[in-house]
Amino acid sequence: MPWSRIFSGIVALLLAIGMIVVGGWYFTLGFCVIVYLGQLEYFQLVQAKGIAPAAKTTLVLSQLLLVTASLSPTLTDAVFPLAGTLICFYLLFQPKMATIADIAASILGLLYGGYLPSYWVRLRVGLAVEPSLPLNATASATNLPFNGYWPSSWTDISILPQALTATLLAFSCIWAADIGAYIFGKFFGRTRLSSISPKKTVEGALFGIAGSITVAAAGAWYLQWPSWQLSGIILGTLIGIASLLGDLTESMMKRDAGVKDSGQLIPGHGGILDRTDSYIFTAPLVYYFVTLLLPLLPPFL
Repeated sequence: MPWSRIFSGIVALLLAIGMIVVGGWYFTLGFCVIVYLGQLEYFQLVQAKGIAPAAKTTLVLSQLLLVTASLSPTLTDAVFPLAGTLICFYLLFQPKMATIADIAASILGLLYGGYLPSYWVRLRVGLAVEPSLPLNATASATNLPFNGYWPSSWTDISILPQALTATLLAFSCIWAADIGAYIFGKFFGRTRLSSISPKKTVEGALFGIAGSITVAAAGAWYLQWPSWQLSGIILGTLIGIASLLGDLTESMMKRDAGVKDSGQLIPGHGGILDRTDSYIFTAPLVYYFVTLLLPLLPPFL
């Protein structure tokens, strides 16, 4: 593995952990930058196919989605269809008549690059603003300016906000799935998973999902989640499968556009989308698991 890939991976990991821990507007701002750069790469893939989406309008509206998710998570669901309507209005009044592909690519950019990632902001920042699952009812969600947070102790779980622990566990599951699938698939993979991504193997995919489940179960036990065995298996399976599907979806778009990487921003890794594709489809699954399913599980199996 090239040293550039290792170094940039370590830097990205440290930045991600820092964003998650501090939370608040720091997390939102960091995500705004990531989403903006990722959408630029997405629209470059789209334009390589001769499609003319409403790129600038979609970029601005996606930032609005992230800000709304930080202020009021539930309001994001109302902003999304309104944003889609504005995009269609914009394309409607262009000098050159827009095509179905132009409209579809613009709306997909809003969904794929803005709305779905906004669930991470809802989870880490939104739950601190509107806590819907007070597992740690005594935990202070913010103690820094701009709704930021820094733990006074890492050993006492009860003082850590649930928004922080849930987000950190979800990211850890994605990392375990990606690393497990890469290493196990590289050395033991024999069966090709899909023609979309020839380097991916069935063995690697299964080991990646198993790694996600292992981390999720360990985290659920450590965080004293209700029915930690069941909640860990469910969360780990959801993240493992969704992260794989996100990776394959981005690979499909790259193959259609005729490029190897979505960009060259990250040395040794490619573009922003190449490193964040596993997080896109997992975001809403994690959010609704934490806010809807987890409260319904019995305290013990």
